[in-house]
Amino acid sequence: MSYAHRTSHLKPEGAYQVLAKAQALEAAGREIIHLEIGQPDFETFANISLAGIRAITEGKTRYTPPIGMKPLREAIADYTGHRLGLDIHPDQVVVSPGAKPNLFFPALALIEPGDEVIYPDPGFPTYEAMIRVAGGVPVKVPLLEGNNFSFDLEAFHRLVNDRTRLIILNSPSNPTGGVMPLIDLKEIAAAAQQHDCWVMSDEIYTRTVYDHASVPSIASLPGMIERTIIVDGFSKTYAMTGWRLGYGVMPKELAQVVQLLLTHSVGCTAQFVQVAGIEALTGPQDQVEVVVAEYQRRRDVIVSGLNAIPGITCQNPQGAFYVFPNIKSFGISSNVMADMLLERAGVAVLPGSSFGEYGEGYLRLVYSNSIENIQRAIRQIEAVLKAL
Repeated sequence: MSYAHRTSHLKPEGAYQVLAKAQALEAAGREIIHLEIGQPDFETFANISLAGIRAITEGKTRYTPPIGMKPLREAIADYTGHRLGLDIHPDQVVVSPGAKPNLFFPALALIEPGDEVIYPDPGFPTYEAMIRVAGGVPVKVPLLEGNNFSFDLEAFHRLVNDRTRLIILNSPSNPTGGVMPLIDLKEIAAAAQQHDCWVMSDEIYTRTVYDHASVPSIASLPGMIERTIIVDGFSKTYAMTGWRLGYGVMPKELAQVVQLLLTHSVGCTAQFVQVAGIEALTGPQDQVEVVVAEYQRRRDVIVSGLNAIPGITCQNPQGAFYVFPNIKSFGISSNVMADMLLERAGVAVLPGSSFGEYGEGYLRLVYSNSIENIQRAIRQIEAVLKAL
């Protein structure tokens, strides 16, 4: 049996593949430390969960407009406008079940077959998947370790042209934790305006940033909100991965097209989940600060621990909850290294190659785990690598 060509390139995300291997080892009696799945290890904040529970008991389990409930879109517009220093209208907001529909559907709405789309490598695997499903031509730009894992701007300027339809950014980044500096964003914005192309800015980790830093958004630059799709959500900031709640902020005309794609695919986002989202944005934010402070403590532990292992170098990530250590000195592929650490050290990590060609020579470790487990993982990793 044959299937449509648009699905021929699709493959599982590496994190789920490694998770399956790790769970098989656990079923056989092995103890595994999980540093492979990119989700918070905290429970959803209590006020948010209670708001969702109340909504269910009050019968808020009906259909909503595909674009999202107006009170939630108003809350998102207020929050995003305050963050960016811009006037955002609720009609620019599209609510979705998780952030991924607001990656996929704007791509489907904008990309014609043959259009070129620039995206970061190493980067979130969904970017390349959605480009190819839409019929676009993926054009990867390396993220440079020497530039805090921001774009290789020389490569970017060679690749961007009048056939470029969309530029995808992710800051803070999965898998590197890097934050794109304002000076780089200005260059990318100038190129987008020169070649009249769109920008998709994946900002799902924008609240998870360290050392009191701020994350600039390309949308806040002059003339860019009119050509930018901001993608964000509740999974990472509010530990709501299983609730499936995300959103996009984009020009009103594009929002209406994306709403139609939502209408004919998922229909709408669960009503009680949207009520919980309103509470997340308008309720107390102190727990967010507590969680970010804890992530920073864990980051410092894992970075110092990895850098103490001979043969590994690891940059200090500026955001998200990932480290992306360089393992090139060992002379083996990241896939082989990840398998070795799982089998011999009992530590589940992802090979950098799961995130693209330029991720080879690196590993991705998630530090949404306890400091005790992180320290134990470092010791077990070091023991295996010393044997090499």
